[in-house]
This record gives sequence, structure tokens and C-alpha cells, in this order.
Amino acid sequence: QVTLWLKKIYGNQPIPQYEVNATTVDILYDLAECNEARDRDVSLLIEDMKQKATEYEAEANYLQGLLAESLDLSLSSLSSEGTSYLNVLVNSAMTLETKDTSLASFFSAINDMTSELYATESKNREMELELTNIRKKLTAALMLEKQLEEDLKKTEEFLEVEKAKADSRSQNLKFLKDKSEDLKIRIKAAEEQLAATGLDQSLTHESLVSLSE
Repeated sequence: QVTLWLKKIYGNQPIPQYEVNATTVDILYDLAECNEARDRDVSLLIEDMKQKATEYEAEANYLQGLLAESLDLSLSSLSSEGTSYLNVLVNSAMTLETKDTSLASFFSAINDMTSELYATESKNREMELELTNIRKKLTAALMLEKQLEEDLKKTEEFLEVEKAKADSRSQNLKFLKDKSEDLKIRIKAAEEQLAATGLDQSLTHESLVSLSE
């Protein structure tokens, strides 16, 4: 079956050499099945199109005969203006996808298209409103972001100033601590020196203050 399919595909041309084994035969068999199924589908489609063409041709001949019998009109006897009107009528029917060119079909198709147009316009208005709301929210978000950036900048500047103040206070505190330690050492040395000279403790500033009180 695979060999017959390959001969059908290549016709008078030689079939290319390939390794014959279970795998290649299975693959070629699947391809043959798909190809034949597609050919059947295409054949059915062609037959359907031929059938429709025959029906359209019969309907066209019927309508042409009807015009000729009842109105004594034919496409060749129409004026250029009449042909133009007829083309407009046909194009309108094809655009509106009506089943025929009757007024009922035109009115129905126009009503459907009008309803669809109204629905589309309503949807567009909703989308425009939603887009407007999104733009407002985006503008508010951008303004908030800008305000936050400004606040952050002010906060950073404030922290820099406070850091400088803290550094200055830290340096002053260190100076005061060092000065206090120096004074303590000098006081102790002075007290030791006074004690060495035999100073009476009742004559110290603290004793005199207590005596005065």
C-alpha cells in the first residue's frame, strides 16, 4: 500500500531510495493515510462547490428568464445607469450578506447591522470611560510619586542636618568628658599637694560653706 501511494505521488519520476524498516514504513503509512484523507476532503469540497455553482447558474438563468418574460429586460438591454444600480444592489446584498435582494432581507440585515453598530458604540463609550478613569488614576499616581520623591528628598536633607548636629554634639560631649577627666585629675593633684603642705581640712571651701550654714 505504501509503495502504491509513493508511485501515485511521484508518478513517472523514480521513487527516492529509503531504508525499509518497520519505523519508516509506519511513518510512510501514516503520511499516506493523511494524504488520502485530505484528498477525499478536497474532492468533497470541489464537488460541493460544483454543486453550488450549478445551483447559482440555474437560479441566475431563472431570474434572467423571469426578467425577460415579465419585464422584457436583459443585462444587455439595461442602460449604463440601470447596470450601475443593479451592481449597487448586488454589492449591497453581498456586503449585508442577505439571502436575496428583497426589501425584507435588506431591512432585516440593516436592522441587525444597526443593532451591532449601537452595541459597538456603547462598548466604545464604556472603553473610553474606563480609559479616562485609568488616565485619572495614573495622573494621581504620578503626582503622588512626585510628592513622595520630594518628601523623601526633604527627609534626606533633614537627616543630613540632624546627623551633622549629632556629630557636633558628640564631639562636644567628648570634649566635655575629656575636660571633666582633666579637671578631676588636676583637683586630685591639687588636693594631694595641699594635703602634703599640711592644710587644715576645716579651712577648705566645702568646710567653710558648711560652717557658714
